[in-house]
Amino acid sequence: MTEVAERRPARVVVADDQTVVREGIVMLLGLLPGIEVVGAAGDGDEAVKLVAELAPDVVLMDLRMPRCDGVEATRRIRAEHPGTQVVVLTTFADDDSLFPALTAGARGYLTKDADGDEIVRAVHSVLTGDAGLSPSVQRRLLERLSAPEPKPAAPVDPPDGLTTRETEVLALIAEGLSNQEIARELHVSTATVKTHINNLFAKTGIKGRAQAVRYAYGKGVVRPPTG
Repeated sequence: MTEVAERRPARVVVADDQTVVREGIVMLLGLLPGIEVVGAAGDGDEAVKLVAELAPDVVLMDLRMPRCDGVEATRRIRAEHPGTQVVVLTTFADDDSLFPALTAGARGYLTKDADGDEIVRAVHSVLTGDAGLSPSVQRRLLERLSAPEPKPAAPVDPPDGLTTRETEVLALIAEGLSNQEIARELHVSTATVKTHINNLFAKTGIKGRAQAVRYAYGKGVVRPPTG
């Protein structure tokens, strides 16, 4: 811990929607060398605002929060404030949580059973350009890298003013995928998938997945099987 203590303290914002959990994390961080808590947020929108105001080095980001979840907040922070790194600190280490967060730009990923030393290491690792990942997350990434690549949705010209991503979502709906499966396929959050579905339904007048399947085949977004 001597080396960490000698570094300039990392300025950290904590984002978690549960007040008791958030205050507990802030209290823990206040006891750790090399960490200075400069703000705390109750959801993703507030986290983005605090980053704009305070320019912290790192955000410790919960994932499942109201209004704006941790994945979307991470994406916005990395796009709008690239000087701030994000380390996810969450209860969940499943694929539906892990890969969308990393794709959104998080450089670290810890579960909430991490101890103080692990948090300090992760924070300072991402500030030096390394990844701050727990051992279980590292193993999961290796498993994912060794697995076959998922089949991408077939590229088509978007109909009726749909965006390319909305068309991809439509094609995956037609293939029978659930919202969670679509999120995993496209490496986004389920909340983002729901937003795309609401948008494409509004643009096309579709009501429900059955109509979406008929529409996708009718517009050539997906092709019926042959033979």
